[in-house]
Amino acid sequence: MSKRFLPSRSIVASLTFAGSILVSSLALAQAPSADDINAGARIFRQKGNCQTCHGWAGDGRKMDTQMPDGANLRETTLERDDLIMTIKCGRPDNSMPAFDKLAYSDGRCYGMKMADIQKAGMTLTEPPATLSVREMELVADFLYAKIIGKGPMDHAKCIELFGSDVAACKEFPN
Repeated sequence: MSKRFLPSRSIVASLTFAGSILVSSLALAQAPSADDINAGARIFRQKGNCQTCHGWAGDGRKMDTQMPDGANLRETTLERDDLIMTIKCGRPDNSMPAFDKLAYSDGRCYGMKMADIQKAGMTLTEPPATLSVREMELVADFLYAKIIGKGPMDHAKCIELFGSDVAACKEFPN
């Protein structure tokens, strides 16, 4: 008779633990919900006021001539983690504000502190508000769902962005 292999309790426990990590990481990798995308859109438009520099369509056509030119987010090649880092830390000496209230307090942003920015003669634009990590993630989710990689704005994309044929969509032919 052959012996049957029975795994030890520690092997079973390890496999169960590894499986639970895999399942939870897959859950985190799921597409954001419509509620999350809508929350990100609200933060983009209101609290972060991102549209002031990046335009309501995220195409860099700013809404206020007094504000700096924002990047065309429809054409960005940033990966999600890099996008969140840019929202969090801004771009010193490039008009993109840091939305993390502790951004340059402890080296969390590009390994720099405010003293390093000042010593290099760079400036950092003040954000209209600070955002939590979750809010930054929601903005990124919104941008990837509705803006990044979606090509130039047109009438159909405008309606999809706003959920209806709002006045802004009238500038694009049907």
